[in-house]
Amino acid sequence: MLTFDRSGSHGPDSISWNPATGTIDAERLVGVDAVVHLAGAGIGDRRWTDDYKREILESRTKGTRLLASTMASIDGGPRVLLSGSAIGFYGESESAVFDETSAAGRGFLADVCVDWEVATEPAEAAGLRVVHLRTGIVLSPRGGALKKLLPLFRLGLGGRMGSGRQWQSWISIDDEVAAIDHLLTSSVTGAVNLTAPAPVTQADFTKTLARVVRRPAFVPVPSFGPKILLGSELADALLFTGQKVLPHVLERDGFHFAHLDLESALRHLLKK
Repeated sequence: MLTFDRSGSHGPDSISWNPATGTIDAERLVGVDAVVHLAGAGIGDRRWTDDYKREILESRTKGTRLLASTMASIDGGPRVLLSGSAIGFYGESESAVFDETSAAGRGFLADVCVDWEVATEPAEAAGLRVVHLRTGIVLSPRGGALKKLLPLFRLGLGGRMGSGRQWQSWISIDDEVAAIDHLLTSSVTGAVNLTAPAPVTQADFTKTLARVVRRPAFVPVPSFGPKILLGSELADALLFTGQKVLPHVLERDGFHFAHLDLESALRHLLKK
């Protein structure tokens, strides 16, 4: 397995590339079967200034377009591109149920996801099999939302965010990796939702996590605090809105989830 490296080193197990300058060692792709591309600036790493929003977008679209156009132009290169996307594609709703046939929503994250997916067009036009990995909230104690929440919940300071009615479409890190592995050898093309079949409301997520770590979670978190810390737009996008997303394509393609419900996923991940 080869990895992409922006440092400029030329190790035996790496492919040099730089999306910012549009350079890539295309010859190293010859003989490679497939590419999994998930790179992009972190959505919640910093406040959403205009400059950082541009970085979020361009860190996805430039790299994706570079890979897609390179793969389309070389002989003997990879014929499969699994390209990152996210369930933010669908926008936010407390009442709608989304699957892969649902239209794009509105807002910054939806726009980013649309442009991210459009950037794969050179590969699709060349007849390569392209899959858009519309990933939900990936649960892992080593990173992402769960890692940030655990210290608070273990201290008994966790609580629902806002109304708690917003949907959280999650997937365990184990199933995320297994689903990507499954799609490498599948015949599926287009959008695939990488979410567990049983999304939960934020209030239910809070109750379940508190139960698993054996701590109370009584006090709701008002919206004004995170909005002051993160900025209103980022706080709304990450904490106070959501979408109910179902993985119909994966299920129809015969993928078997190891973790079908939130509590079993959390107990496995946290060894409880």
